[in-house]
Amino acid sequence: MTLTWPIAAAVLFGALLHASWNALVKSSQDKTLDTALIHLLGSLVTLPLLLWLGPPPLSAWPYIGASVLIHIGYYIALARAYHHGDLGLAYPLMRGTAPLLVALSSALFVGEHLSPLGWVGVLGVCCGVLALGLSRHALDSPKAVGFALANAVIIAIYTLVDALGARTAGQDTDGLGTLRYVVMLFAFDGWPFALLVLARRGKSAWPSTVAYARHRWPVALGGALASLGSYGIALWAMTRAPVATVAALRETSVLFAAIIGAWLLRERFTPRRAMGTAVIVAGVMALRLG
Repeated sequence: MTLTWPIAAAVLFGALLHASWNALVKSSQDKTLDTALIHLLGSLVTLPLLLWLGPPPLSAWPYIGASVLIHIGYYIALARAYHHGDLGLAYPLMRGTAPLLVALSSALFVGEHLSPLGWVGVLGVCCGVLALGLSRHALDSPKAVGFALANAVIIAIYTLVDALGARTAGQDTDGLGTLRYVVMLFAFDGWPFALLVLARRGKSAWPSTVAYARHRWPVALGGALASLGSYGIALWAMTRAPVATVAALRETSVLFAAIIGAWLLRERFTPRRAMGTAVIVAGVMALRLG
């Protein structure tokens, strides 16, 4: 398995999609509800596709079940991180440390060992991402930092689980197994967190929740499609290239998040972030050459 330029280009486009839906969450008035709404709509969109395509092979189902459970923790930590800190702080922290954890874990559990240049690429992307997010202001938001780092561990876990699941499903003879895996994962993934959010708010909050969803659903639908496309591309790429390489390349989404944060959310794009951008680009080149 190698990272070709077409695969790299696809992953970079997926990174842009990933940063876009995260920016939607950060810009909302109710981050927890928006997170739930985006992934609930993702489930509704993929249910007809699941009925049309059919499920992946039974051997992939345990991975889907495990991933759904892991993603509940991911969504909770994501919403709390954005509640306590800027997109430009929380997003780079959670995404910047995950690739290193994935690289170490994939070597131990998947048997994929990066070349020395590949490790340089992973470390370059991680350092660049952290340079974009870390600053003296990070100490002013300890809760955001805590939730972001906890989410990095969760991201590494579900990345490995889904990579193995997608590869298992990809053994289908018609070549659609990976797509079936992604569709079935999203069809079930959005419900647990959405039901948890509704249960915690109680019946008295249902009228305001419904009113908010009616107002916000067109934007949330865009976020759902972006999330589906982003993760679908990543899992497809992981069936054709090393997991750690794709995971690191996907975190270039932080570049897009920094640009979106500066452009739309009025967050500062400092010289330090420009330096981090340059380091990430160098890391991407090392990943490709490695």
